[in-house]
Amino acid sequence: MSVTEFAAAQWTRATGAGVDPHEYRRVTEALASVADWEASFLRTGHAHLERAEKAGSSVSAGEHLLMAARWFHLATLTPCPQSSRAAIEADHALSRALTALEPGARRVSGEGFTGWLRGPADAPGTVVVVPGLDSAKEEFLDLASALLARGLAVFAMDGPGQGVLAATTALQPDYEQVVGRVVDALGVARIGLVGLSLGGYFAARAAALEPRVAAAATVSGPFRLGWEEVPPPVRDIMARRTGGPDAARAFARQVDLSALAPRIAAPLLVVDGGQDVIPGVTNGEPLARLAPHGTYLSVPHGDHLLGNARADWLPHLTDHITRTLTGASA
Repeated sequence: MSVTEFAAAQWTRATGAGVDPHEYRRVTEALASVADWEASFLRTGHAHLERAEKAGSSVSAGEHLLMAARWFHLATLTPCPQSSRAAIEADHALSRALTALEPGARRVSGEGFTGWLRGPADAPGTVVVVPGLDSAKEEFLDLASALLARGLAVFAMDGPGQGVLAATTALQPDYEQVVGRVVDALGVARIGLVGLSLGGYFAARAAALEPRVAAAATVSGPFRLGWEEVPPPVRDIMARRTGGPDAARAFARQVDLSALAPRIAAPLLVVDGGQDVIPGVTNGEPLARLAPHGTYLSVPHGDHLLGNARADWLPHLTDHITRTLTGASA
């Protein structure tokens, strides 16, 4: 794949994550090859760090740091990763940003997870945001902001094989165990759960097997994976995140919600983009149909993660979680 094609493929994901579209075009149009992706995105993140150092207020500094975190995370999307440096820098920039902007934000870590708990201490509900195959807590800051704006507390996390933990851990299919440890660490009786991309599978599985999940939503989550049909680039990412091709193949075999969907007791919203067509991946319509309280929202023009159609799903999803979790109007 040429660098132009790769940049185009990441376009709505990057802008959906909150980077400036004009800056994204300037950065990607200057790339000579895909091999330059990581270094160029790291340089762009460092430019935002420099702006943070020169900022005239803690608010401006925090905003620059949040943007740096986004660019550092996007640097990890290279098909030729050199090291775990980008994920570490993203994590560090987010930590500095939240320290500057939200003194009440709290880092919470445990076995197989780490993340930031944000929002009021007396929030009427807590939502856990679960990333996917190669996403991380830094990618979904706008989703967290939308949930925070509705008065909820939000825990945006990296789990095994994700984000800053990708270098030291591997993806695990039984994510309900991770979610259970997260709920214990947060000290709450019940949670809302939002999973994005492969995180949608993790969230649906946890909703079926962890009784403290009281509301759930998935975005571009797979219902089932067929390993032989999955495109080679996705297989390569999965092999890196699980520990090798054999581990990836075994992992993919377990991504099947047929038996678990009927066990999801919580109200579940399943969001798909009509243009999200990945060979080997069955989208979420069967999940919504088989779940006892499932609702399906398909946005015809939406792509994977629907970064090109945010107005068509993001308010609806955050209202669903708020209403279901708290019983109040969003």
